[in-house]
Amino acid sequence: MDFSAIIKKAWEGYDGSKIISKIEDISAQVSTNHVYRITFEDEDIIIAKLSNFGKFEHFREDHRIIQSLSNNLLYPFENLLAKSLLKNNRVYTYRYRQGKTDAWIVFYNPSRVMERFQPRLEEYQIEKFGQQIGRFHRACSRLKNVLPKSSKTLRTDIQTLMRQIGKNENQFGSRLHADYLKYHCELFLKNRSKCNTSSFDIIPVFIDWNIGNFSITKDLELYSRWDYDWFRMSYRMLDFYFFSRVVSDVGDRTVFSYVIDTLNEDRFILFLKEYHKVNPLLKNEILFLREAYRFFILNYVIKDGKFFFSEQYAKKLQAEAFEIYLPSVDRDFDPDKILDALQIVK
Repeated sequence: MDFSAIIKKAWEGYDGSKIISKIEDISAQVSTNHVYRITFEDEDIIIAKLSNFGKFEHFREDHRIIQSLSNNLLYPFENLLAKSLLKNNRVYTYRYRQGKTDAWIVFYNPSRVMERFQPRLEEYQIEKFGQQIGRFHRACSRLKNVLPKSSKTLRTDIQTLMRQIGKNENQFGSRLHADYLKYHCELFLKNRSKCNTSSFDIIPVFIDWNIGNFSITKDLELYSRWDYDWFRMSYRMLDFYFFSRVVSDVGDRTVFSYVIDTLNEDRFILFLKEYHKVNPLLKNEILFLREAYRFFILNYVIKDGKFFFSEQYAKKLQAEAFEIYLPSVDRDFDPDKILDALQIVK
């Protein structure tokens, strides 16, 4: 794809009178999505996000929900989220279709960035982070009745994966792999019901909370958040695996894996204790942490991995999913340790 040509065409549909002078690729090179810094002749700057995996309808829907969330969040989160550009009072999204090329673009105002967490957090930073996320989730929960509805659910994503398995087992390596994935899909759906998820709030979740996706103030308060690749309306527990990675003992790494171990670390329990003081967690939500992790591996690593991650990461992560991640789900996670630490009655 000629990305620059697509961006220029998208911008012409927004405001052809404002002339682009430079387009720079500032992508992290981990995913197949592309991020560009656009500079205009008058030296104004915006950010463009180009994607071609998933569905355009979901991309557009997600950004409309995020825009509504951004507009409705109150102090101290009223300026937290990177804002999309609007046209005719709606988020402007552009779809480019020509031949086999199908890609979509959204434009953002650049996010102001303050401080960043260092790769490995100190305990006082973990405590403050837990409090801040507890407050942010609470603020999002208060808006659940005023945000646009979402068509994506965990059930529909898992059922999509099961249809893909039924249609072509070979794309997952072997019949044995396909059967193993079906087993985990069915177990997820069964355990989801056991956890009574129908009683959980549906709130905006961003899932990917890598430390490169948000900034903080000098007082360790959330300041700005960007990168909406895995945004969805769902249960708050979908965010927690990445919180466990942020506060983990090994810290942030350039070469990464998605092992379950961080969910049982004392440092994550420290985070949960502070979160729980601000925004109390329920027993069934803690039990669902295992299923949130299982869903993450099945949906984002297995189902979408080859489309979302660059090829080298997709192959690595999918091989590890069969060898390490999925075998560990029911073996290595201990919810009782968390329930005891938070003094939640079993």
